[in-house]
Amino acid sequence: MEALKIPTNYFDEAEMIRPIITLRKKRVLIDVDTQRDLFLADGRACIRNHRRVLTNIRRVMAWTRRDRVRVISTAQVHFPDDHEHHHDFCIAGTDGICKIPYTLRNRHVTFESGDSTDLPRDLLKDYDQIVLCKRTDDPFDEPRAERILTEIKASELVVIGGPTETSVLHTVLGLLLRGKPVTVITDALGSHEKGAAEIALRKMQAKGAKLVDSKTLFGNSRLQKVHACNCERCRGLLQKATLSA
Repeated sequence: MEALKIPTNYFDEAEMIRPIITLRKKRVLIDVDTQRDLFLADGRACIRNHRRVLTNIRRVMAWTRRDRVRVISTAQVHFPDDHEHHHDFCIAGTDGICKIPYTLRNRHVTFESGDSTDLPRDLLKDYDQIVLCKRTDDPFDEPRAERILTEIKASELVVIGGPTETSVLHTVLGLLLRGKPVTVITDALGSHEKGAAEIALRKMQAKGAKLVDSKTLFGNSRLQKVHACNCERCRGLLQKATLSA
């Protein structure tokens, strides 16, 4: 659970300055809700296509490390006593809220959900990754997340994660509404319902998002076959890949 803690001295009053998050000539990865409950086979709300998606997500994260691409991540955190937005997954205090380990950069900072908009300056200079906790599918419902995603300036915002038909859709449409250049990596998106996900992708494209696959951006990679999770299918595919190597 360490990944979802904020340094105790992070909100020093002297640092309450409007952040200038400007990376005009660089890409920024928007990593949507890549958490245990949603992406691992034993999670409470695992996506249907987790094996293939995790393979490509791992390739994307390797790219961010190699090319020093900054990452803005969102993470759902729900509370048992929240009757307005009731969920039975990604519950605060459980392992399900944690991000998949390889989606977390070493130099990262996490902001819990809340009504504050206070932020330190130079976030993406001091950190490689910002993790924004949220209480709903839409990150723009969170004041601090809304501020960061609105103020970010980059040549391209590359989106991965899931679920496509809920969190990704809200994130992409919110970015496009704010005039951001958005590219969605379609084979690094997870979904619960294939039909709803296809409709969501069409909506994103109609509003101006560019849809590509990971091979288009990165070409072939040795990370194409990885141990995605501990489910029987993933373990079997890993063994098969090892024997054929």
